[in-house]
Amino acid sequence: MMRHVVIAVAFGLACLSGCESGGHFTIFGYTTKPPFDPEIRTVFVPAALNTTYLRGIELELTKAVITELNGRSGAPKVTSDRNRADTELVLKVVQNRKSTILINQNGEARDVEFGFYVEVIWRDLRAGHVGDILSNPRRFDPNELPLPGDPKATAPNAIPLLVTPSAPYVPEIGGSQATAQAQAARRAAAQIVNMMEIRR
Repeated sequence: MMRHVVIAVAFGLACLSGCESGGHFTIFGYTTKPPFDPEIRTVFVPAALNTTYLRGIELELTKAVITELNGRSGAPKVTSDRNRADTELVLKVVQNRKSTILINQNGEARDVEFGFYVEVIWRDLRAGHVGDILSNPRRFDPNELPLPGDPKATAPNAIPLLVTPSAPYVPEIGGSQATAQAQAARRAAAQIVNMMEIRR
């Protein structure tokens, strides 16, 4: 009986030590905090650019990213007004690929993999964060004075992150490049939104 009381008291003390401001709870390294920065409330997602011959993939990708953001708890909310957004998510499809993994006895494709490459730049639009690239953090302070003899610092060029989703399909059972393309777009969206989480 005494042992149960000791365990209950120890558990209660552990719970109390885990309470944090904002109503969130942390214990044994686990937390109820959302994985996104609470100071970034909104994101503007313009239609993705497309430099490949695939038509419509940029719209499919944009829709998948917006759906993924709206479905994640604590993620920045998508806004249609860039002037009111805290951040901007710029996407560009730069390359696609299709590989035959396996052929049947007639020389036809049995197992095929489709994929594409997306360049991602997540820009900070908030006052005081001029030139900040959240997807590839490079700090820039426009008010910082240069060293004697050095030119005034300018905002660094954004270096995009490359996301490379892929999806397989089997033509013999009704799979097509269209279904693989949709699946790859959803996978890309999940990877992009994961990239927007706080790095702990």
